[in-house]
Formats: sequence, C-alpha cells, structure tokens
Amino acid sequence: MLNLAVPPQLAKVVARLPPAPPSIAFSAAANRLLWPALQAFDWQPLVGRRYAIRVNDLGLTLRFTVSARGFAADSGTPDLTISASARDFLLLLGRREDPDTLFFSRRLVSEGDTALGLTVKNLLDALDPDAVLAQLPAPLARLARRVLAA
Repeated sequence: MLNLAVPPQLAKVVARLPPAPPSIAFSAAANRLLWPALQAFDWQPLVGRRYAIRVNDLGLTLRFTVSARGFAADSGTPDLTISASARDFLLLLGRREDPDTLFFSRRLVSEGDTALGLTVKNLLDALDPDAVLAQLPAPLARLARRVLAA
C-alpha cells in the first residue's frame, strides 16, 4: 500500500498559495498529459463546464475548465468538485484503488453535477495510464511510475 503522508509544514505552505498559480500549473500539465489521450474519446460533454479538484490534506484546490482547445485555469463556481487526500488521488492515478470503493467509503467526495461526475469517471477509466505517462519526458515518466508503484 502506498505510504504517503503530507507533512503538516508542507500543507501549511500550500494552503497559503494564491489559487491561480497551482490551477495554471495543473491546466498546463493536463494539456500535456491528458489532452492528447482524451482526443480518442468523446470529451465534448466536458467542454464549457467548470471543475475543482480539492486535495484535502494539502489545503489545495485546483480550478479549471475544458474548452475545445484544452484545459484552462478558471476561477468561476465549479459544476463539479472532487475531493480526496493526496494519497487517495495517487492511488486512483496508479489504478491501485477503485473510485467507487473510495466514494462509498467517503474517502472520495463528489459535489455538484453527479451526471458530469460519472462522465468524468468513465473517461478517466478509459484512459491508458501508460499512454498518459508516455507524454512525459523519460526521467519524469520513470519517477511517476515508481511513485505510482510504491
């Protein structure tokens, strides 16, 4: 089992960050990693909607939207907010934990448009994690695989 505990000092620093820079960085990373893989699927239901990912133990909320050109930071009220700990998000990314299991154990919380949440879940389930990691430079891909395998 992945052993990741966020140091309290790190959480205090991250919680004080202004919301825009982490959201901009997330959107840039999502455009690099997820956007190419999403092109093979019907991602149109995501367009024009607002999203938030809340990493509870870091005090971090990433806000973004999806347009016809990709992900972009957004400060509007989200249509869908997904909340979990950093550890649980990593478990999801590494496919070491099922989203339904986390949802029913209340470790993953979805708020807002539940139909949109199901669409997002199904799209993410359809993605090939190796294809997503292949978008990273080789050293980062190796590091990501090690973290996800831990």
